[in-house]
Amino acid sequence: MSVEVLIFRYTAFAILATIANLGTQRLVLSVNASAWGFGAAVFCGTLVGLVIKYFLDKRWIFADVSRSIRAHGRKFTLYTAMGVVTTLIFWTTETAFWAIWKTNLMREIGAVIGLTFGYVIKYHLDRRFVFTDTKRANPA
Repeated sequence: MSVEVLIFRYTAFAILATIANLGTQRLVLSVNASAWGFGAAVFCGTLVGLVIKYFLDKRWIFADVSRSIRAHGRKFTLYTAMGVVTTLIFWTTETAFWAIWKTNLMREIGAVIGLTFGYVIKYHLDRRFVFTDTKRANPA
C-alpha cells in the first residue's frame, strides 16, 4: 500500500470513527445533559469509536487477517491499551473546550482537535506494538 493510500484510508476511518463518536455523544446528551450525562456521553462515544476504528484499522490499514477469538482478544486489548494515552489527550481537549466555552459546538471542536492528535500518535503506537505480525506499508 502506498503512503498516500495509507494516509487517505487512515484519515477516512478516523473521520468515520469521529462521526460515530460524536453522534453517540449527542444521543446520550439528548437524554441527559447533566455533568453525569456529559461523562457518560464521552465514555460511550469513545467506546463506539474505538470498536469501529479497531475493525477498520485491523483489516484495511494493517492487513491483519487473524480471525480467532484469542487473536482478536489479544490485539483488541493491546489496541485499547495504546488508546489510553491518546484517549486522555482527546478527553482533556474536549473537556477543556467545554469548560471554557460551555457550548456543544466548542465541545465538538475540542473533540475533533483532540482526536486528530490522538489518532496520529495512535497509528504509530499500533504499528509498533499491536499489529506487529502483519504485512503492511511501512511509511514512517
